[in-house]
Amino acid sequence: MTIYNALTVDVEDYFHVSAFANSIDRNEWSSHALRVENNTRILLDLFDEFGVSATFFVLGWVADRVPGLIGEIAGRGHEIACHGWSHQLVYNQSPDEFREETIRSKQLLEDILQLPVKGYRAASYSITAKSQWALDVLAEAGFVYDSSIFPVRHDRYGIPGANDMPYEMQTPGGHTLVEFPLSTARFLKYRVPVAGGGYFRLYPYAVTRAGLRQINRNNNPFIFYLHPWEIDPEQPRVDAQWFSRFRHYNNIDKCEPRLRRLLADFEFTTTWNVLSDLGLVDTALANG
Repeated sequence: MTIYNALTVDVEDYFHVSAFANSIDRNEWSSHALRVENNTRILLDLFDEFGVSATFFVLGWVADRVPGLIGEIAGRGHEIACHGWSHQLVYNQSPDEFREETIRSKQLLEDILQLPVKGYRAASYSITAKSQWALDVLAEAGFVYDSSIFPVRHDRYGIPGANDMPYEMQTPGGHTLVEFPLSTARFLKYRVPVAGGGYFRLYPYAVTRAGLRQINRNNNPFIFYLHPWEIDPEQPRVDAQWFSRFRHYNNIDKCEPRLRRLLADFEFTTTWNVLSDLGLVDTALANG
């Protein structure tokens, strides 16, 4: 039996990342040359080459500046989902701020697409134990699924011990929302993140492949993510703390070749399609 996994892209530029927030002020974002448009098209061409579809979690700030890119992504057969507006960490926002930004971004994407946007992913996976109130905001805003919970311990995100497979949850306020948590595998007694991004660049490819194969061997799908800036070794270097620089730039020149290996080794489709195959979402909702 073929298991299809969710391939996802968080559509943001290098100067949007949370690790650089102390080095690049949001008010200065517009002064930086956009690289996200070209990098996203490189990914689109790569996905065409391998015949796969993906989910693109789009930052509202990006959609506002390059709406044509959003239409192109959808026109090339991919799912558009929401990544918020300004890439602020959810637990640093008030519920009202989060609600306003989330609805603003969702409405913009829907205006561009003339289709409903059903999925959401928080900046830096920042729905944590102290910000689970955000799940109610998402349900009330009309989202069907979320992919923000990382079931690991980390300095910026994570809910250790959280469910590690897609499931239907009851939010703190009693709403229903489907969660597709970021993927982890077990090595010895440890739960190790293998969902992509910086982990994909940090580990040898064999480690990532082993972890993802472990998930599929258990007849479960995984979810994989990366950012357009991760295939851009020529991006400007930001003067930030050494650990932030390490996380951002480590093995960035190896990401695209590794991504090619990943696309050859596993089967991929959109997040919505995976959740539909699992019976967790109603396909009819995608266009309704």
